[in-house]
Amino acid sequence: MSHRSLILAALVLASFAGPALAQDVRVYGPAETVDPGDVARILGTPEARPAIKMRSLRLLGGARAGKPAPAERVATVDDDSAATDEAGTSEAKGPSALALPVQFGFDSAEIQPAARQQLDALAEGIRLLPAAKPVVIEGHTDAVGAAQYNEQLSQRRAQSVKQYLVATHGIDPARLRVVGMGQRSMLPDLAPHAAEQRRVQFRGE
Repeated sequence: MSHRSLILAALVLASFAGPALAQDVRVYGPAETVDPGDVARILGTPEARPAIKMRSLRLLGGARAGKPAPAERVATVDDDSAATDEAGTSEAKGPSALALPVQFGFDSAEIQPAARQQLDALAEGIRLLPAAKPVVIEGHTDAVGAAQYNEQLSQRRAQSVKQYLVATHGIDPARLRVVGMGQRSMLPDLAPHAAEQRRVQFRGE
């Protein structure tokens, strides 16, 4: 195979890179209310696979009756937020994943009571989805500590969230797939040690 063919093959494979490079992420703050309808809409969005570009962090906000709406933080793979449908019209793309700042005990996978309200709303949103719709639960850490340890910790924390959704809300465990990402997929435009990096992220499959 020629050198040029190898390069083209690598570019094709890159276009099908993992979901961390192929989704917009709605990042919730600790005090934000999670709307179950928004959860169902985000997790029910089929994953797009755009050409890989540098990711950026942007604030989305609108104005209503002359008053600015609260900003919404979205981490995105592409600054172009418009998609073109079959008719050739342009429509805004919404996020295809959401991240919650689930609080755990220090160096543990024990979910703190403060995190339950957002997780309860998330569970309600999952229950609005078709019964067969799978959901991926990704644990993420910041860059403090060893990478291997952080990956194991994020796996345990994601598993703890799954157990909570199953035990408390009766969600079928077969629908929930757990992945420990550790510090491998940082939110863009934030310091590697930022508190926002410590999160649990959800996406539909």
